[in-house]
Amino acid sequence: MTQETRRDFMGQVGKTALAGGAVMMGAGATMAQPAEAEAHPSHGRQRRRVVPGSPSPVYSRAVAFGDLVWVAGVVGVKPGTKEIPRDVADEIRQALDNLKESVESADSRLDNVLKCTVFLKDYDHFKTFNEVYQSYFPKRPPARSTVVVKDFVVPGARIEIDCVTCVQGPPAD
Repeated sequence: MTQETRRDFMGQVGKTALAGGAVMMGAGATMAQPAEAEAHPSHGRQRRRVVPGSPSPVYSRAVAFGDLVWVAGVVGVKPGTKEIPRDVADEIRQALDNLKESVESADSRLDNVLKCTVFLKDYDHFKTFNEVYQSYFPKRPPARSTVVVKDFVVPGARIEIDCVTCVQGPPAD
């Protein structure tokens, strides 16, 4: 690939990356959040919309652009508390319930999830995760990546899940 070709390609990638910049920066980055949807000059009527309800001012719970929604990582903390269930299967269920709530807050549903990324602290929880996960995605499961990590920002967490979903999707079964 020549330098000129690479520059042209990266220019196109950069335009795409701007649409999902908050997601790509991650939860640890600081980024100003607009109070309302923004028009993007090159995308006509499509709007960037921040889904309300983020637990922290340094990241967005979910960001929608057009029909796509990027949902930030969720852990198995019970809403309104800082409690994580002792049993890993219960923690997984709670994380998936939290994911479902974020997806639904973005006017979507689990049937419309296109891709999940799962982070596990311990590979030994992989089988349990799959068993619980299958009950949330029994038909047409989304594409998925699973990564074993050393630790999480939330003390005591053993799992984190993020996803990309769409607002328009197949009719409910």
